[in-house]
Amino acid sequence: MIIVIGSINLDLIANVDRLPSPGETVGGSSFATAPGGKGANQALAAARADVPVRMVGAVGRDSFANEALALLREAKVDLSGVGETFASTGTALIMVGADGENIIAVVPGSNASVVPGDLSKTFLKKGDVVLLQHEIPMATVEAALDQAREAGAITVLNTAPFQGDAAGFLGKADYAVANETEFDLYAEAMSLKGSDRAARMRDYAGRTGRTIVVTLGGDGVMAATPDDFLTAAAMQITPVDTVGAGDTFCGYFAAGLASGLALEDALARAATAGSLACLKPGAQPAIPLAKDVDQALSQAR
Repeated sequence: MIIVIGSINLDLIANVDRLPSPGETVGGSSFATAPGGKGANQALAAARADVPVRMVGAVGRDSFANEALALLREAKVDLSGVGETFASTGTALIMVGADGENIIAVVPGSNASVVPGDLSKTFLKKGDVVLLQHEIPMATVEAALDQAREAGAITVLNTAPFQGDAAGFLGKADYAVANETEFDLYAEAMSLKGSDRAARMRDYAGRTGRTIVVTLGGDGVMAATPDDFLTAAAMQITPVDTVGAGDTFCGYFAAGLASGLALEDALARAATAGSLACLKPGAQPAIPLAKDVDQALSQAR
């Protein structure tokens, strides 16, 4: 079982010819809404990877809540751990340029109400995989890492968005997953040593005794364990929309671990899934099914 503890949003997405500069207004070509939030995105990705998933989080008592949960319900994610609050359902305001790049502003809303007391809804047991992100309070994230270790569960912490306060507890996660920008910021905050990113990753793994995974967009992914250094390639694609690619990677990576895949194989499957997610617009609607990921992997071999 994968237990995802994290954010649930409704994404408000505008497509524009190019992303605006500060103070600039640009015209848009289309607008859509879609379920989102890093927690919910990763839960859906894990479910589409054919692993049982339980979601722990919160939504508001508003018109956005049902739409935000719609695809999770469709994927048979266990939503018994999702509470309702008087705060609004979280929202993300997204602009996507014609080149597929994006800028995002997130309003946490009810996600800020996910507190350590909600962790009683996880029903953790030995061998579970706990998947976390940084769109709920940091105190809840750290408490979840501690409780998961006590229960004998495996933890995967996606370090997005960057939170300087998290530098002190990243090493509690069995697997920390960061994109290259986030890792560089954490490397500075943690005073990691090394002349390049790979060396600093090795320093992290040596210091903490844990694994650090760094995603590199179209250049694939690198991972440093206390004993090894691994890489996996991304697919060579022309992206339509990169929103949600990192969340797809995390959900599929956690699913690979939960399914007993070797780290190298879990990385390769997750990197392929993240690439496929860039071929469709939106976050959750673009997350590929397991059969499509496995087909792409077999064709690449």
